[in-house]
Amino acid sequence: MKKPILGITMGDPFGNGPEITLKALSDKSVYDRCRPLVVGDLCSMEYAAAVAKTVYGTELKINPVHSVADAKFEFGTVDVYDMGVLKPSDIPGDPADPKPFGLGATALGGEAAYQYVAKVIELAMAGEVDATVTNALSKEAINMAGHHYSGHTEIYADHTHTKDYAMMLAHEELRVVHVSTHVSLRTACDRAKKARVLTCIRLADETCKALGIENPKIGVAGLNPHCGENGMFGTEEIEEIQPAIDQAMAEGINIPDRKPTPPDTVFSKALGGWYDMVVVMYHDQGHIPLKVKGFVYNKAEGHWDAVAGINVTLGLPIIRASVDHGTGFGHAGDGHANELSLINAMDYAITVARPKE
Repeated sequence: MKKPILGITMGDPFGNGPEITLKALSDKSVYDRCRPLVVGDLCSMEYAAAVAKTVYGTELKINPVHSVADAKFEFGTVDVYDMGVLKPSDIPGDPADPKPFGLGATALGGEAAYQYVAKVIELAMAGEVDATVTNALSKEAINMAGHHYSGHTEIYADHTHTKDYAMMLAHEELRVVHVSTHVSLRTACDRAKKARVLTCIRLADETCKALGIENPKIGVAGLNPHCGENGMFGTEEIEEIQPAIDQAMAEGINIPDRKPTPPDTVFSKALGGWYDMVVVMYHDQGHIPLKVKGFVYNKAEGHWDAVAGINVTLGLPIIRASVDHGTGFGHAGDGHANELSLINAMDYAITVARPKE
């Protein structure tokens, strides 16, 4: 079987994506496992390469292409599908003296990041790449550019015409899939409905099987403290979540607890091997435990030892995995961003990709 082609978006050009991508692709073992193609802007990747040379002494060639067929897929040369959104003068700073760009969300950065994502989806839908991997974009920036989405997940769903989809975060053996994500907490409570919970349970089960887990164990978090204490603190568990669990179990899905599990214990149980994936009811209920586990800050040395974990969109007709961190605007441009989450995302994409040749 040929190594899968991964289409990797550069992310916001004024964020940490370009330098993270260069650091990830400076590892020869990546090329032993896949054929990476960066979708972004040539001038931005050339700048990141110059910074990498200054900071780490790493020398990588940048090969601009305008079709997948033109890519070399050779270690030491980074193939960049050049979208031509930016010009060199748009990039602030001096690669000989790397410092943070000092830019936040901009309409130009948002437009560029959106175009990269739209192109990589197009390539995947056409079968030219086997999987897609995304660096971080700014939700504020893409909206400033006139693209009114709340994130990658919604862009992918729209461009692939997907109705039933969900966000999964994963780090090592801890995996969560979200009933709702980028909405207010008040709205999130309203979205914890039987149909949506059942969809997420099904997606969790299907994804675990795609990863080679024969009989997945699915945990389902409650919404309210103590799962509502039989209606004292809320009735969503009784009226919406339990009926979804009952239907899923009737379909043969393995939910060991047979009922919603209190949110304050479900993740400890997941880490203990009780579940292969946990269905969570809203954004932070899933994001917080994943990032507590995957993000490790070195207080003594003043830097992140690890920024690990991945973000995957479930239910799509194409594969999409992503870093699970933001654009890092405050540090972007100095060459010191952590590439571990991108490597994690690439590893996931490689695992589930099915090359067509």
